[in-house]
Amino acid sequence: MAEIIQRDGTWTFDGEALRLVPGHDKSVSLLRKTLGELTVPLGALAGIAFEQGKKSGRLRLRLRDGSDPLLHATGGKLTDSSDPYQLVVEADRYGVAEYLVDEVRNALLIEQVPPTACSAYVLAGPSVPLSISAGDGTASFDGERVRLEWNWKTEDAKSAAGTRTIALDDIAAVDWQPAGGLENGHLRFTVRNAPTKAPPKYDPNAVELWGFKKDPLMALVAAAVQARLPHPSGATVPAVEQSLAKVPAPAEAPGEDHDALLRRLRELGELHEAGILTDEEFSAAKQAVLKRM
Repeated sequence: MAEIIQRDGTWTFDGEALRLVPGHDKSVSLLRKTLGELTVPLGALAGIAFEQGKKSGRLRLRLRDGSDPLLHATGGKLTDSSDPYQLVVEADRYGVAEYLVDEVRNALLIEQVPPTACSAYVLAGPSVPLSISAGDGTASFDGERVRLEWNWKTEDAKSAAGTRTIALDDIAAVDWQPAGGLENGHLRFTVRNAPTKAPPKYDPNAVELWGFKKDPLMALVAAAVQARLPHPSGATVPAVEQSLAKVPAPAEAPGEDHDALLRRLRELGELHEAGILTDEEFSAAKQAVLKRM
């Protein structure tokens, strides 16, 4: 096991997944604190890097494209401080950071994790129900519908219709843009059969963001919704494959290690007990592993 503990957070690698826990220091962003602990399976990683600086360094995870709904929803627009896949490392812990990098890279090689894009989300995204107030409204999501409520700062033309409720099945896309410079940001939902070219200030399907402290939290709502929309790859993946994507798969090769397959069976059992795999999915996956044994 490799572990690095910093004021910015703690990263722990057990050979199969990285556990990322944000720190409690005042410098840790509100988005990371709200998102909380993350478990990143080895199968979601494309790489890891450590950048040294004079006073501090930075660990960076690179996830496979299409593996995380948060990264897809934010499109690379998160600041370094808000990015949950970065960790500030103090100068006296550079050796520990380099050891962690070596351990993760070796595991990626041993498990032969492909750097290619994923055809299904590996991470589940932020948990629901979720409700965030920022800009000119409050966006709530319970897993089935989005609710937009307006405040006193909302333009009358938008708030006149009252609270807006949008069913998940009616959402074609979600777009999050942070405020930058003189441009305001937004969280906008594209509703099927109801296109609009109105700016977020007047769009009843959008919350306008002005760059205040809580604005980045709207990215969590975007990610929670994105996780439940069709995957951007457009691939149709059987439910069992989507569930198993959350568990790192052992390397496939002639004479595959017996212990690795036994570990795989234990992981499948844990997923089944947790309710992630149905009885049918568990049975099918178990039979596939048994055949390889």
